[in-house]
Amino acid sequence: MVRVRAGKGGSEEGEETHNLVNLLIMEMSRSNFFLLFPIFSQSKNQSHRRGEYNVYSTFQSHEPEFDYLKSLEIEEKINKIRWLPQQNAAYFLLSTNDKTVKLWKISERDKRPEGYNLKDDDGRLKDPSTITTLRVPVLKPMDLMVEASPRRVFSNAHTYHINSIAVNSDYETYMSADDLRINLWHLEITNRSFNIVDIKPANMEELTEVITAAEFHPHQCNMFVYSSSKGTIRLCDMRASALCDQHSKFFEEPEDPSNRSFFSEIISSISDVKFSHSGRYMMTRDYLTVKVWDLNMENRPIETYQVHEYLRSKLCSLYENDCIFDKFECVWNGSDSVIMTGSYNNFFRMFDRNTKRDVTLEASRENSKPRAILKPRKVCMGGKRKKDEISVDSLDFSKKILHTAWHPSENIIAVAATNNLYIFQDKVN
Repeated sequence: MVRVRAGKGGSEEGEETHNLVNLLIMEMSRSNFFLLFPIFSQSKNQSHRRGEYNVYSTFQSHEPEFDYLKSLEIEEKINKIRWLPQQNAAYFLLSTNDKTVKLWKISERDKRPEGYNLKDDDGRLKDPSTITTLRVPVLKPMDLMVEASPRRVFSNAHTYHINSIAVNSDYETYMSADDLRINLWHLEITNRSFNIVDIKPANMEELTEVITAAEFHPHQCNMFVYSSSKGTIRLCDMRASALCDQHSKFFEEPEDPSNRSFFSEIISSISDVKFSHSGRYMMTRDYLTVKVWDLNMENRPIETYQVHEYLRSKLCSLYENDCIFDKFECVWNGSDSVIMTGSYNNFFRMFDRNTKRDVTLEASRENSKPRAILKPRKVCMGGKRKKDEISVDSLDFSKKILHTAWHPSENIIAVAATNNLYIFQDKVN
């Protein structure tokens, strides 16, 4: 179904990948470095073959800090990155750790000016009395240099840890969300933001849920959604009120009483929410399932996909090793016809919404060679195990794919597995 095209880079369990036209960026949330890989064009005039990936640039986004008022260490690890639509030759992106959001500009330089009048070739100033002629500086070719420079720093607006950021379709504003509040920012203004959601109760003992993710509608700049740890999603309209505590729509699926258990509330917590490219649908990921919602129907999802139902019997041990709190992301393909999300043992799942077929694939160095075809994997619940199957008791829960990305126009995907980045694409005849 897909073919291996590259891999390497990352850090343990904290990678995120994202595409913007022909540029792929990988976030390493524990080491706090960005690795950018160029995706070469399919043009026949290109000297590089399709599927070759080189490191484009590496830079550090945040530094460790210490909040002396709260005696709290703020790690440099990056929680989220989001690309801004490209307006010129440079790329812009937002990155955030627990407290601070930064706007970065990434630009290229392959020429340098030579022939200054007031400086020599080493950059030292000349004595003006020695200058007898004027010359015109010229641009000379040089090795490509990629420069990452911080343009804005948005800080001091969140009491709790930032869990998500989202760029608005007006390309002028973005929002940042923590456990209890969502703030709206203007990209040009760093010293103030507007609080648009606040679910903090007067008495913290009455707190029953927290915000887990937030996302803007892809076309309507006034609408956004946020999910909660109780498995609910709220659609808000900023035209209705400056403070969107009163939602416009409330999406929740009634729980099946037969599946009720001690872990029900934990596994119902939504770890990711994504609008479809069309804006008609919305996808959410909880611990065991991916659900697709129609924005016009609030009482239940129109599609539910079981990611790893075989883990339902393992919830007790997953709770003990804290894996039950892992936050998996989900992603649409460019046409909204296929969805993808990660699992354990370096497995990732794809679901075709049209044919209702699904496939489990594995991202690993042992089974993935460049230009090799990936074989579907199956998990055996018990009894006699077939040759290509793996027992549910043999799954490695330390190997997990939490972050995935899909190219917006081509069948190229990127998955972050432990300390490797794997890039796959459709089989090319």
